[in-house]
Amino acid sequence: MALTWRAVALAALAVPLVLLVPATGTVLLWALLVVLACILDAALAASPRRVAIERAVPASVRLTERATSTLTLTNVGRRHLRGLVRDAWPPSAGAGPSRQPVDLPPAEARRLTTTLVPTRRGDRVADRVTIRTVGPLRLAGRQASIDVPGRLRVLPEFASRRHLPSRLARLRELDGRAAVQVRGPGTEFDSLREYVVGDDVRAIDWRATARRGDVVVRTWRPERDRRVFVVVDAGRTSAVRVLDAPRLDASIEAALLLAALASRAGDRVELLAYDRRVRARVAGTGAPRLMSGLADALATVDAELVETDWSGVVAQVQERLSQRALVVLLTALDPAAVEQGLLGVVGQLTARHQVVLASVADPEVAELRAARDDAAAVFDAAAAERVGLERQAVATRLRQRGVEVLEALPDELAPRLADTYLALKAAGRL
Repeated sequence: MALTWRAVALAALAVPLVLLVPATGTVLLWALLVVLACILDAALAASPRRVAIERAVPASVRLTERATSTLTLTNVGRRHLRGLVRDAWPPSAGAGPSRQPVDLPPAEARRLTTTLVPTRRGDRVADRVTIRTVGPLRLAGRQASIDVPGRLRVLPEFASRRHLPSRLARLRELDGRAAVQVRGPGTEFDSLREYVVGDDVRAIDWRATARRGDVVVRTWRPERDRRVFVVVDAGRTSAVRVLDAPRLDASIEAALLLAALASRAGDRVELLAYDRRVRARVAGTGAPRLMSGLADALATVDAELVETDWSGVVAQVQERLSQRALVVLLTALDPAAVEQGLLGVVGQLTARHQVVLASVADPEVAELRAARDDAAAVFDAAAAERVGLERQAVATRLRQRGVEVLEALPDELAPRLADTYLALKAAGRL
């Protein structure tokens, strides 16, 4: 039995009566009347278990976007149902309103909608639906919690897609499809055209020139059908929060933008999320379904507080790649982690592949390095300066082993990585 505020108010009405007739019997009599009234009211209330409930939830939604959970309640009992319904979700689902009134005559149905604005990636699982009914006097009622399964997959936000149009325009220029024809470097033959002043004489096709009687040059386009293998580090260093978000989220944004750009360029994209075991893998997916597959696979990837096994990463890459490819490592440029793990095995990758390491930079370190306000700030600045120098040193050692190192702020990592991909493609290094 559930009591309402009306039952409390009814019990409080005894205070004036007790002041007029100050006797124990008065209190007991009034309390007995209140209890009997509440029991009678609860007995007359509709049973919350005589309600058929169906839930409709969309399969997925992007982070920060809105979704709707719809409950369809059907009164299969004989009594008029009045009360409150609570559709419970975890706090990270951003559900609201939490409680909704319902007035449901027998054999009728009502739809109640709950708006969901998720604040975290992953699967958000609905909790039980609680129905509290009240009797005719609204003093008391019944309450029951019913399991109604529901699951909403929250996909990565992919806010970096705003950078995609500008990078695609640059890609079209490299590919020779822009309105202003720009002959991009590359190794794949594209077409023949007449020579114009400024063309490289080494591009002249002498056989075609002899046939036509005019000077003809070959045009080239950036390579297509290359392999792009993206490795997302899901180990402990990816759990560090930078600007109120884990490093892993920035890495996922960069991976999505690079995959979208590379697939438009005609390259084959594979992704691996790894720490000490495979957390997610996307391979063999065509361009039309690539982005949805990546978003779905990365939605449930969370950072694990374990050290990443880079030997395992190298084994996974070697197992999947038999030809030269672009291998992108989205990890932290942490000196200790790199020296103990990645540095010893990265040579096995650079021997056969073009390797790019993209890392999230912490703006707080740069702020500390510039602080000189007081003695404490000087010590913080010195510590930050040392960290910066150590990161530069380990980046230099990686470059000496053939790794292209990129470090940027969380919002800048995705476009910077896309620019690096385009630069490599323009230079014919893929």
